[in-house]
Amino acid sequence: MKLSALLTSAGVNITVCVVLFTLYSLLRKQPTFVHVYFSQRFAQVRTRQLSGFNFERFVPSPSWILKAWKASDEEIIAAGGLDGFVFVRMIVFSFRIFSIVTTLGLFLVLPLNYFGQDIRRQQIPAESLEVFTIVNVEPGSRWFWVHCLALYIISFSSCLLLYLEYKSISRKRLEYLTSSAPHPSYFTVLVRAIPKSDEESYSHTVKKFFMNYYASSYLSHQIVYRSGAVQKLLTGAEEVLEALNTTPEELLRESDLMKCSLCGGTTREHDSDEGRVNLDGSDLGKKESGAALVFFRNRYAALVASQGLQSPNPMSWVTNLAPEPDDVYWSNICVPYRLLWIRKIALLVASILFVAFFLAPVSLTQSLVHLDKLHKNFPFLSGILKWPGVSELVTGYLPSVVLILFSYIVPPLMMLFSKLEGSISRSGRKRSACIKVLCFFIWNVFFGNILSGTVIERFNEIIKNVNHLLSTAVPSTATFFMTYVLTSGWASLSVELLQPFGLICGLFSRFILRNKDASSHGTLTFPYHTEVPRILLFGLFGFAYAILAPLMLPLLVVYFAIAYLVYRNQILNVYVTKYQTGGTYWPIVHNTTIFSMVLMQIIASAVLGFKRSPSASSSAIPLIICTLLFHEYCRQRFEPLFKYTPAQTLIEMDRQDEEESGRMEKMHQRLTSAYSQQQFKATALKLGKAVPENDEENMSIHKVHDIEDINPGKSPSHLPSPRASLENGSPPHLPSPRASLENRSPPHLPSSHTSLDKSPPRLPLSHTSLEMKSPPHLPSSRTPLESKSPHLPSPHTSMDIKRPLLPSPHDQSSEIKSPPHLASSCTDVEIKSPLLPSPHDQSSEIENPPRLSSSCTSVEIEEPDGK
Repeated sequence: MKLSALLTSAGVNITVCVVLFTLYSLLRKQPTFVHVYFSQRFAQVRTRQLSGFNFERFVPSPSWILKAWKASDEEIIAAGGLDGFVFVRMIVFSFRIFSIVTTLGLFLVLPLNYFGQDIRRQQIPAESLEVFTIVNVEPGSRWFWVHCLALYIISFSSCLLLYLEYKSISRKRLEYLTSSAPHPSYFTVLVRAIPKSDEESYSHTVKKFFMNYYASSYLSHQIVYRSGAVQKLLTGAEEVLEALNTTPEELLRESDLMKCSLCGGTTREHDSDEGRVNLDGSDLGKKESGAALVFFRNRYAALVASQGLQSPNPMSWVTNLAPEPDDVYWSNICVPYRLLWIRKIALLVASILFVAFFLAPVSLTQSLVHLDKLHKNFPFLSGILKWPGVSELVTGYLPSVVLILFSYIVPPLMMLFSKLEGSISRSGRKRSACIKVLCFFIWNVFFGNILSGTVIERFNEIIKNVNHLLSTAVPSTATFFMTYVLTSGWASLSVELLQPFGLICGLFSRFILRNKDASSHGTLTFPYHTEVPRILLFGLFGFAYAILAPLMLPLLVVYFAIAYLVYRNQILNVYVTKYQTGGTYWPIVHNTTIFSMVLMQIIASAVLGFKRSPSASSSAIPLIICTLLFHEYCRQRFEPLFKYTPAQTLIEMDRQDEEESGRMEKMHQRLTSAYSQQQFKATALKLGKAVPENDEENMSIHKVHDIEDINPGKSPSHLPSPRASLENGSPPHLPSPRASLENRSPPHLPSSHTSLDKSPPRLPLSHTSLEMKSPPHLPSSRTPLESKSPHLPSPHTSMDIKRPLLPSPHDQSSEIKSPPHLASSCTDVEIKSPLLPSPHDQSSEIENPPRLSSSCTSVEIEEPDGK
């Protein structure tokens, strides 16, 4: 490839970057796309829609660059968690080390490579890129010691920077573990492969086991129920079959039960409740899986239970520390533990087949790089390739584009493999997919391009002389990797910044589906499984070609500089952190960097030996040994902190909580409600309990105040929690958005609202119930009333008012009205209660705002003075 082809590729990619960056600076100012470019803040604050024409919205500006540059590490951690901070530090480390490598390469190695032979020079654009590589140096040259010196400087600088980064991130990891916010996962152990018993349920088996062996530290447990698409289909089929088998006599008895409850009877109702509980309990027993979450009284007890072998049979009573509640991958927990090893073997075979399949596009890209092969394999293209500019475009831009297009199928497929592998957490699944994608790219993109077209033709030669292959094939592929950095690096950053997928989905939802609610568009989590492998792969390119083809190094430095700004902006504004691994991506970065350094030293030793410089070639061997020793030291010194939690740290945290009165007890009360499985919601519906329609777990975005007036990654202090609840002191005139006056539903009919009950006052979790006692001679008519109030602090506010205990401060009447002009799908009910006197003379009203519609019947309750 000629230098002009590389310049053509650089010009195309620079043009794409400038256009997309300019377009981004315009679109981010438009209120229509605020959910695309400010999803992170949009999940915390309410957007303020701008009205009218504003000229500044149509003028490109680099203000986002300054904001991304000035953001502190605390803001990055608040927005992206410790994983986001580790990702940014990975880019910073890459920029630092390759700034040093670029300085050495351009001013020390590149001149030696260019003037390595006394040949006739051409104009710079017409020069072949091979004259800038080590291939152009004469064999046996006395200047090879300069390459060896550069190799030593690069290796020692990399080890020093790696050590400093590892030490700094380990300190951040300890701060994360000892953070003031309590982690429920520290008290929770996931138990799988619970032995099945015909005499008792899984729940009784778990309780008996831990009460027997962990009696002093065992607190409680929670059985995991089978979930997933297959289980939902089975559950739906069972419900349909049960409905079809229902006889008319059973329906008649259910209608009689309804009448009995309306007339005040309690005997039949109590019996039916018992039958319902028994029926549902048996159904839940059928859905129990051989896994449970076991809660302990302190962190250290949970750590001991999670790391020990619980049974002489290692395939039963398998324990691990549970993930965080938002991080649990419920469907994989239900997978039988004995099947996991079979899945791993099957996935290994599938990965090998996929690697073999991917060699076809890799070979295609290499055939496009070399025009001589293209003329030989496709003679009919000779005329087209002679057109001006076509050969530069085909060899400099098209090969990398083809490889990138084929590479798009790799991350989703590896994510699927990680899911089938049985990861118990979402963050663990993404981390596992990250490792798989990284290994795939290193083998197929790097080694595949080096060996493609050579393995079959020269198989015997490869086996006999690996040294010759490394010294010739690696430098010859440097030109392709330069264009790959330009296309997959520079252009991909501009596409990442623009978020075209989010734009298309938003426009389709707004103009085709006519959905103007931006909160329904959802949010994205950071794609670590695609971005971490890309940056590490570019780092591998830089190390491998540091002294072989230093012309690649400036392209990498520019890429890391742009990536630093782009990814900081995306972490602060776009991606929402729902779960994290606690910085465990850094060991992947460290191990990959060590691998890249050792590979650089091996390739350098092979190339220098091929160039008839045995002294320079042998000098790289001690460097390889020192690098491996450094890696082993870091693995022993820092890596255990990213795999395990120190017992000393947990014991100190337990002691601090015990010294603070009531803190440990509060944590114990929160444990049982911290882990909420999606399957439980379906169970709650079946039991007739209230389930919020817009539950926080099903909501992607919470509407709050203003985007521009809040710091990135920090929630405003005046905003209530999405799960905040009103205590007894809450004003009774503030109804919940789901407040309802409702009849008790029959046992077999689930209710979408909270049912009224004649029980002592209590605070429900999800809905507000207004409970009133009517005179015994009047039928209790409770019609659902749904009210939406924009000033309420939370959609999940709960308030329970027992009317006899809270007398009305006014006389005359207490009215709950909906707008008179709104249509109602139910019949109005008026209840007069002359037996309930009121001590005052005025009336109080609770009204819906006139702009909000109600789908339920308005209820008017008049209470005249009974005196």
